[in-house]
Amino acid sequence: MSIANWSVLAACLLPVITVALAKASGRKLSRRNGGYDNAQPREWEAKLDGWQKRAIAAQNNGFEALPLFIAGVLLAQQAQANQATVDGLAIAFVLFRCLYVAAYLSNRATLRSLIWFGGLGVSVALFFQ
Repeated sequence: MSIANWSVLAACLLPVITVALAKASGRKLSRRNGGYDNAQPREWEAKLDGWQKRAIAAQNNGFEALPLFIAGVLLAQQAQANQATVDGLAIAFVLFRCLYVAAYLSNRATLRSLIWFGGLGVSVALFFQ
């Protein structure tokens, strides 16, 4: 499996890891006191604020960014683009997404937006390989 394919897997798992941070932060709390409620996860999410709420938003954005990235990787590989270039772009996307999550959780909106554009640029660049 190519590095780009591993990067697709990493990009798919990153949103899950992001929301796991929010869920784990309240693991010592009971459901009544704001701890994660697996029986009512949407209601639990609606009550969040601060960095936990931003983690949910980062998770959602992570899932939203996946289709363009995955399509870019698949189309670049189907077109038999230089695999090293595709791998490099795929790694860059995952790094941008990790930085994006960090900026989102730390409430750095402008930086987060700039990082988001970097990830978008990498996804689009994959189409031109």
